[in-house]
Amino acid sequence: MRISFIDHVQLAMPAGREDEARAFYQGTLGIPEQAKPAHLAKRGGAWFERGTLKVHVGVEKDFRPATKAHVAFIVEGLGELVARCKGAGYRVTTDEPLEGFDRVYIYDPFGNRLEFMEPTNTWSG
Repeated sequence: MRISFIDHVQLAMPAGREDEARAFYQGTLGIPEQAKPAHLAKRGGAWFERGTLKVHVGVEKDFRPATKAHVAFIVEGLGELVARCKGAGYRVTTDEPLEGFDRVYIYDPFGNRLEFMEPTNTWSG
């Protein structure tokens, strides 16, 4: 048995706020929305996908944001992303340095914490 890779990341959101999800994940982060299969679309939420990058945001009845658990994205142009998110009013925080990376946490419109990491010239991943 072997786990090969992650297919997608699922994050939670409150009901009825799909437009805010679109503004953040598609508009600010630049991940295009993909149509959900009809039998899943009736549940609400939205899927954002570009190639192997897949972020699904689903409605959770008793929603609570993930403020510790998070997904970490490798990015290029972290400074530009930070400026874009701050300019759009999203919360951006920093943490202790991590060798080989510049990194920040950006909170989506629902309060979910997302980590964005840009390799420095010392990373060999």
